[in-house]
Amino acid sequence: MAPPLTGIRVLDISQVMAGPFCCMLLADMGADVIKIEPPGTGDSTRQSMGFRMKGEDSPGFLALNRNKRSIALDLKSDADREVLYALVKTADVLVENARPGVAGRLGMDYATLSAINPRLIYASISGFGQTGPWSQRPGFDLIAQAVSGVLSSNGLPGMEPAKNSIPVADLGAGLFSTYAILSAVIGRQTTGKGQYLDASLFEAALALSVWETTELWGTGRAPEPIGSANRMSAPYQAVAASDGWFVIGAANQGLWLKLLKVLGREELHEDARFSTNAARLQNRLALIDAMAPTFLTRTRRDWIDALLEAGVPADLILDYGEAVVSEQAVAREMVKMVPHPVEGEFRALGFPVKLSDTPQEIRLPPPLLDEHGAELRAELISKGLLPEAAKTGTTP
Repeated sequence: MAPPLTGIRVLDISQVMAGPFCCMLLADMGADVIKIEPPGTGDSTRQSMGFRMKGEDSPGFLALNRNKRSIALDLKSDADREVLYALVKTADVLVENARPGVAGRLGMDYATLSAINPRLIYASISGFGQTGPWSQRPGFDLIAQAVSGVLSSNGLPGMEPAKNSIPVADLGAGLFSTYAILSAVIGRQTTGKGQYLDASLFEAALALSVWETTELWGTGRAPEPIGSANRMSAPYQAVAASDGWFVIGAANQGLWLKLLKVLGREELHEDARFSTNAARLQNRLALIDAMAPTFLTRTRRDWIDALLEAGVPADLILDYGEAVVSEQAVAREMVKMVPHPVEGEFRALGFPVKLSDTPQEIRLPPPLLDEHGAELRAELISKGLLPEAAKTGTTP
């Protein structure tokens, strides 16, 4: 059975993370994703990061661009822009992440391209969206985390603001764009028309802040950093055993009582500061201080085994080196070996959602720059969308 997006063609005119991540997710589901890159340099992520494996392309680029084909086009060139227009006639989706206004100057804005192909679904991903007073500001994950509130609520009280180590604004914008694109594809089945999608890093980071904004509106106070703790339940955080830190998740009253039984500290439930979840949240620091001496009496493994046996969520804190080789990651095939013409093969994260009938596959390695330029030009010529003279093109 073919993957679910077989027959859908996506033009990926994006760089770095949010757009390429979105397009890779679509490619993993079977879409034919054509990566359109500037000649000579390509996606700027090809040159990013301070380390390399065997080839010139960075591991960051390799991680975000599997299952795609590459063609190099100079979109300031009339001849190469005609190649883009020919590709648009064959496409279902286009994703771009230039600063607002740039696409129009290059003659690849939605108004221009939808006139060529009214069925085109056109997604723009930018720092702050196409409208509003901040629309022209440069968009980076750190900036979006800062102005969305994420940075202010991360880390520990009184310490330097801590960026979420996962680029939640970038990846969130890619994920939200993916679901919006698929929704538009479904909607097009009824209307026969494409539409314009406007996504931003700022809105992605803010939209993911559902717990934090709930606390703001429920209490009237802006959330403050609370380390590994949770804003809705307590105790739900990292605690220190005799040999290091581990995490517990007593997320409801029943789990709280089970935790106390394992600790042998049932008297804490009689303390009015801790008898309800609301009280425990108000007195989170006092609660952890009261339990801390008990946790220090046994090792992490001892506590985890006892808590899990009692039905209380608890586990080790793994670093990424440990997480990717954990028995669960192995069982769920969350690390894949990707073949590559230069690297030989390299490790990459697998597919986070499993489809029973049409499982995702790694069909293509991340492309070399313009690796598929000749075959794509030949296809467009064979369809009568480009003249024979376009076979060689103006790009290297």
